[in-house]
Amino acid sequence: RNAGDYIFYTDWAWTSFVVFSISQSTMLVVGAIYYMLFTGVPGTATYYATIMTIYTWVAKGAWFALGYPMDFITVPVWIPSAMLLDLTYWATRRNKHAAIIIGGVLVGLSLPIFNMINLLLVRDPLEMAFKYPRPTLPPYMTPIEPQVGKFYNSPVALGSGAGAVLSVPIAALGAKLNTWTYRWMAAL
Repeated sequence: RNAGDYIFYTDWAWTSFVVFSISQSTMLVVGAIYYMLFTGVPGTATYYATIMTIYTWVAKGAWFALGYPMDFITVPVWIPSAMLLDLTYWATRRNKHAAIIIGGVLVGLSLPIFNMINLLLVRDPLEMAFKYPRPTLPPYMTPIEPQVGKFYNSPVALGSGAGAVLSVPIAALGAKLNTWTYRWMAAL
């Protein structure tokens, strides 16, 4: 295949989507809940997600400068999920445990759904493959075709299910980091 890179990402798009959905929801929730509980102000999670989004624009710009197409890197849709975390904290009258359990579940469930916007807006990968050709891969680097039909072909459902389960303990970790931070500050 002459279009190695892009065909590879086409083959594995759904698998990558699930993996990145889980990693991004846990990454968002640990930082967002940490800062939100640190300030005690609902709205801080959204502020954190906005800053993280701006950082990702910069990273996307760097890839683009290296000659990759605009669609090669998609910016994660973090802000709406962070808004749900803020909303939970606000609606439960600043209840830390509700923020961890309900907020964690909501972030995990919602991020893959919001992130689907990226996959819907991406240009046709096959067109990209011919537009930006890459050298043919050596045989040992040739990607294996993924299994089709597993998980009923629903990457959003799989990402949301796994994200909802994993985001809660990670949210609890973010909350716990506050305790450690205060102890570290007190030790000074």
